[in-house]
Amino acid sequence: METDDARDAAENWALINTPLGEHWSGRTRYAAAMYFYKRGEMSAETLEVYRICSRLDSENPLPIIRDRGVGKDWLKRMEAGRK
Repeated sequence: METDDARDAAENWALINTPLGEHWSGRTRYAAAMYFYKRGEMSAETLEVYRICSRLDSENPLPIIRDRGVGKDWLKRMEAGRK
């Protein structure tokens, strides 16, 4: 049986991967990023990029994170598709 923590993590993983361009998708990704930040799984610098992109539904935060040289562990996780 899946725990509440595992269910929350899976739900937020799906939200952080909300397709670009969907209405409110930037805010959805930012809310999920806050979840991972609070769990200690994302740096403040990475969270800041999600915040900046939160009003830009079509903006992919990952290239910005890469360009800023922050969140290397987060980028690896996203590329691997790990929850």
